[in-house]
Amino acid sequence: MTSVALSIVIPAYNEASRLGPTLERVFEWLEAESLDAEVLVVDDGSKDDTAALVRRYCEHFGALRLLQYGANRGKGYAVGHGVVRANGEHVLFSDADLSTPIEEYFTLAAAMGQADVAIGSRAVKGSNLEKRQPLYRELMGRSFNLAVRAAVMGDFHDTQCGFKLFTAAAARQCFARRRLDGFAFDVEILYIARKLGLSIAEVPVHWQHYEASRVDPIKDSARMLADLLRIRWLHL
Repeated sequence: MTSVALSIVIPAYNEASRLGPTLERVFEWLEAESLDAEVLVVDDGSKDDTAALVRRYCEHFGALRLLQYGANRGKGYAVGHGVVRANGEHVLFSDADLSTPIEEYFTLAAAMGQADVAIGSRAVKGSNLEKRQPLYRELMGRSFNLAVRAAVMGDFHDTQCGFKLFTAAAARQCFARRRLDGFAFDVEILYIARKLGLSIAEVPVHWQHYEASRVDPIKDSARMLADLLRIRWLHL
């Protein structure tokens, strides 16, 4: 495949209701900015019309690719599946709801001159939360971050914002070593990056909460905390 400047990886699980506007917005932005890019939607075993919708959009956008592998494997698996098939010199992964606007790519890209990885953050000075999460979700996020800092690494304020940019080399090195398939994969990837000696910039971004979250407050929180305890063991 011919290389491009940027690959945008979007994991999608049952996203038929909101992925269409996301793709339209992303391609409108790419055209306006004249960016040489590809967009990879990774269907994580959706049970709705996500795949059919993306196929329809592929007829209009030549730089759009649909990746599938059957069963639901988890967000970490979906992002990793897309990253290893990306052709970009840089690889951005973004949540399907664009809770971080796609325009914030330039904010992360500005940090890449001195970093191998740039991560969007909702918790550092300069970030702008246009619409906050419900209080219980904010408390969950803060508690999880405290657990990350205590159990894994203590220097990041927000590991879970779904907007991260890598050089192609950094993306391949980190995701080739990924072992976790669930929502805690972000922490694992940053932990791997640190162990490899890669430089990471935490960058303030605009962000807003959208409903229809895929995170179960009880089940997924317990699983994510258990995964934190696994990360150091997996990468001894």
